[in-house]
Amino acid sequence: MTSSASRLARIPRLSRFGWLMGLYAENHARLQRLFAPAELARGTYLSSVGDGLDLRLDVLEQHRYTTELRLTYALQDPLTGEPDPSAFLRLYHDAHQVEATHCYVGRRWQDVIGMYPPPAEVIGHRMRMNTFLGKWLEYLAERGHGMTRLRPVELDPASPDPIGTGLAGEGKNSAMTA
Repeated sequence: MTSSASRLARIPRLSRFGWLMGLYAENHARLQRLFAPAELARGTYLSSVGDGLDLRLDVLEQHRYTTELRLTYALQDPLTGEPDPSAFLRLYHDAHQVEATHCYVGRRWQDVIGMYPPPAEVIGHRMRMNTFLGKWLEYLAERGHGMTRLRPVELDPASPDPIGTGLAGEGKNSAMTA
């Protein structure tokens, strides 16, 4: 009995923050295998596997060390008219991590947990969002989405975005900072 207790004592415990960083790394590997977004030019892409649920990948910004993305289906929420489900992602090239910054247009962490939440609540919220992202990326891979199915889509900057409001043309950048 004491030998099993001593073995457990030698296994390091992972903090919630450490777990979250591991989740970011796992999601980076999943996203890279699916779409290699760091290599994509800024724009909109669709992945279709013939199931009626086309996946839309918006490369909002490409920076030296980060890429800003939105991942959504070509579906709209009937109440808001916004894409749903939708996840805004920040890909860190040098750290090999991807973070879901928010999972619904207009619902940033401040809208969900308030302006001054305790740190544990912020970590818990980020864990829920990024666990959702990991499960979604696994599901997309199982359905057959990936680079071979990804095709660029040209959006007319003068016309409204057919999937979501305010993200055609120059409005994409403002959606990430709003």
